[in-house]
Amino acid sequence: MRIGLIGMLSAALVCASPACAADIGAGKAKAELCVGCHGDNGISRMENIPSLAAQPDQFIQWQLVFFRAGARKNEQMQPVVAQIDNDDIRNLGAYFASLEPPKAAADDNPDLSRKGAEAAAGRRCASCHTDSFAGTKAVARVAGQREEYLLKALHDYKSGVRSGGGMAAMADVAYPLSEEEITALAHYLAHL
Repeated sequence: MRIGLIGMLSAALVCASPACAADIGAGKAKAELCVGCHGDNGISRMENIPSLAAQPDQFIQWQLVFFRAGARKNEQMQPVVAQIDNDDIRNLGAYFASLEPPKAAADDNPDLSRKGAEAAAGRRCASCHTDSFAGTKAVARVAGQREEYLLKALHDYKSGVRSGGGMAAMADVAYPLSEEEITALAHYLAHL
């Protein structure tokens, strides 16, 4: 048992060294696989496709691992993740985290945003996604995300379609949400 622990600690130390550091340039090159759906500079222009710009590094890495392992399923993502290795995952995480976040559109329905802010406070969304909803570590940035994608994601969590990893907390949060709360939350977060 002790040798196993020492081996794990050694591996952790080796990967903490500069030799295992992410290469943003390599991530940018590999991100050419992503541009068709997730857009230039990680800003999606396609319905129900999330923007990846400014997503936390660990969040991107975990999502790619979940897709590659089959814990998250998406017919467009499966062939892409089949082409990437662990170094690519690390580099892609660093690259997307380094980008400027998408600019939120002007809020065309402040009353709906107020209801969304109330729903976010009531569900304690900031306790994971941070006060600015920019996410952290393995938690997604939801501020400025595409509104229709946020609607889809919340519905997927509520129905149990999306699961795996740390997303169990989201299923617990989303399940009791009313349709009105989902609509208000998605609008509020998209316009931050």
